[in-house]
Amino acid sequence: MNDFLSFRKMITPLFIQVIFWLFVILVVISGIITMTQGGAMILAGLLAIIVGPLIARIYCELLIILFRIYDELVAIRTGQPPSGQGFPVMPPAGVPGAYVPPPAGQYVPPPPAPPRM
Repeated sequence: MNDFLSFRKMITPLFIQVIFWLFVILVVISGIITMTQGGAMILAGLLAIIVGPLIARIYCELLIILFRIYDELVAIRTGQPPSGQGFPVMPPAGVPGAYVPPPAGQYVPPPPAPPRM
């Protein structure tokens, strides 16, 4: 509850999904109503039914990307994977080829370049 009150837990992504489905329902209903007017409006209504949900999906995905970026930045800052995403487990330090990060606050020079032939 404390994360909710301090705005650390985002609830807007859930609302974006609800808004998407409401928009899809509205677009389909308005497309059907447009098609009942006859003539060239049949094509306009059909086009609205096909293109409308696609545009809504693109718009909602762009909004959700902002929240995913936030989650990734929090993961970088805390060192914890974002919630709901599985990260591959790094092998232990003794395994050949395993990456061992340098101790905090110490400078570690890059490895020497391989000799040229």
